[in-house]
Amino acid sequence: MVSLSDGEWKIMNRLWESGGSTITGLTTDLEKETGWDKHIIITMLGRMEKKEAVAHRQGGRAKVFYPLVSREEVSMQETRGFLQKVYRGSLGMMVNAMVTDQALSEQEIQELYDILEQARKRE
Repeated sequence: MVSLSDGEWKIMNRLWESGGSTITGLTTDLEKETGWDKHIIITMLGRMEKKEAVAHRQGGRAKVFYPLVSREEVSMQETRGFLQKVYRGSLGMMVNAMVTDQALSEQEIQELYDILEQARKRE
């Protein structure tokens, strides 16, 4: 299971969008938003390689980093972890909290209905 920090999510989002990038490319993309220099990016990429979230290949004079995990895979893992921590796995409690706070749009409500209908058809 790959767990990402907020900063690692920023890097992964860039890598998912581009399919791969150099340290210089990531620094340029993220510098205005985060203030990170290349040394911070290098450190974070090193951690992410140890987590097996990214890998690199030599691309000319610079390493090109690319994702080893999909956005969907990591999102599902993070969602499951969140539900287990906060709602102890209770989907009903989470949905109730969202409805109480009026945090669901009509489109999101329809998406939930569609997901539940698909689950019913699989049984």
